[in-house]
Amino acid sequence: MKTLLMLGLIGLVGLLSMGCANMNAQIDREAEIAEVRATIENCIGWCIPEKDRDRLYKHRVKDSTFFIFHPTSRSTIHGFDEFHDYAERIFFDPRFKAISFEIKELRVNLSSNADVAWFSCLLDDQGEWDGQPVGWKDARWTGVLVKRDGIWLMNQEHFSLPTDAPTE
Repeated sequence: MKTLLMLGLIGLVGLLSMGCANMNAQIDREAEIAEVRATIENCIGWCIPEKDRDRLYKHRVKDSTFFIFHPTSRSTIHGFDEFHDYAERIFFDPRFKAISFEIKELRVNLSSNADVAWFSCLLDDQGEWDGQPVGWKDARWTGVLVKRDGIWLMNQEHFSLPTDAPTE
């Protein structure tokens, strides 16, 4: 009886292992990376050609785990509610106008089960505030995305500017 039970458990574990292996084999990693890239693009390109609130908020985790480090300590953001307030106050102020952006050297990695992704790139992000130029050139942008309910969402972002770059 013990031997029969043991053989049954071993068989069950084997079937479950094959099922898990098949699930991982069915992940189209290239398609997942393409979706992650599109989400990253939407997170920065939501305001060109027009400011699109739905596009801005759609691609971000909407809970307290959302986080952004900006190059200055004054604009570190903790949680989606704080991000929402920041975006409404800054991005949707009529004095702000997005001009252009370019994502360069984008690298995307996926977790083994393709439910977490992390990326790095250089970002040129140009705009105007009250008619005066603002923006970043070659900002370092890194982040973490999570897949929830089949949709990739930005969970964490970190922007930094090199301190050894030549000044103009």
